[in-house]
Amino acid sequence: MDPDAAYDNQAHVPDSDRYPPAWSAEAERFRKRMGACNRARLGLMYGHGTRQAMDLFTPVGRHEGLAVFVHGGYWRRFGREQFSHFADGLILNHWAVAMPSYDLCPRVRVSDITRQVAAAVSAAARELPDLPIRLVGHSAGGHLVARMLCPGVLPADVVARIEHVMPISPVSDLRPLMKTRINDDLKLVPEEAEAESPALCPPPRTRVTAWVGAEELPAFVEQARGLARAWSCDLTEAPGRHHFDVIDDLLDPESQMVGTLLS
Repeated sequence: MDPDAAYDNQAHVPDSDRYPPAWSAEAERFRKRMGACNRARLGLMYGHGTRQAMDLFTPVGRHEGLAVFVHGGYWRRFGREQFSHFADGLILNHWAVAMPSYDLCPRVRVSDITRQVAAAVSAAARELPDLPIRLVGHSAGGHLVARMLCPGVLPADVVARIEHVMPISPVSDLRPLMKTRINDDLKLVPEEAEAESPALCPPPRTRVTAWVGAEELPAFVEQARGLARAWSCDLTEAPGRHHFDVIDDLLDPESQMVGTLLS
């Protein structure tokens, strides 16, 4: 199969263009609602760049833990502002949710983004010390949360607090992307592609559940399966879900996805 077609989610999913504006609208409504009740801390800086900031949403009453959601967009698009509402299912289970943005390719490299997300996770951990941590990310964000478990990426004290990581539709092996037009922006070379591929890192001790839509492109299903094989971790192939609606289950506090992440 043509490498570009193998990773072209927009062409694969009918009406895919409707998702980003719908996400943005829902996310804005969510931020306003959370801000009105003083449960949103927006624009917390974790680094020096304008995109190196995160939003922190808190539940009513007790805090069971801290979840960090990392957005996707092929390391080239989007920001935390499009995804705020996907915190709702976790918040309704009494988990605080941090959502960072990060600099985008081609302004930075994928390895730079990994370092930024590590800084964001560490900063979120400092905001809510002593709470257990879950990491969840979608697409490029799935790659990034998986990378957090590779040796030397996060401080040991932060890793010790992470109890479960859920890469959703992750790109776990970046090497195939070097053959696509996406690499015009990523500018991956073999050494970086290998170093940034979670599936090529040693299996972590932390619990991991890879998640992917059963109706996604075969390349994405295989990327999730490849991570599950490499790390001997759990894998869920969600029936009827494609690349853009696979994260909808984060909206439902009683969904299998949320229950699995918090278990």
